[in-house]
Amino acid sequence: MPRPTAAQLAYGSATVIFSTLAMLLLSQTSSGLGVSVIALAALGLGLLVALTVPLPKSRPAAAPATAAATEERVSVQRATVPSAAAPQAAPESVYEVAPSGTRGPAGP
Repeated sequence: MPRPTAAQLAYGSATVIFSTLAMLLLSQTSSGLGVSVIALAALGLGLLVALTVPLPKSRPAAAPATAAATEERVSVQRATVPSAAAPQAAPESVYEVAPSGTRGPAGP
């Protein structure tokens, strides 16, 4: 049996206390048998309330997209901004023409 949550304990305890006071005041009993019957009834009512408190539900990992949800989506156009470290002009070939007219590898 799983442990009761804080909400179950709070609602059950409050139900026992308030229902016991209400039944004792309404019945105006002073006998030991009447008080014990009311106390047992209040405990049963508190147990019923504690067990019917809804437990927190776990969230689903991923909900499947419905057709209506996909129709309402709006695509956003994003412009790319060149980075400051990126070269402004890309070389056209791997080799550059050296000043003497010979070809060699580009760069250092």
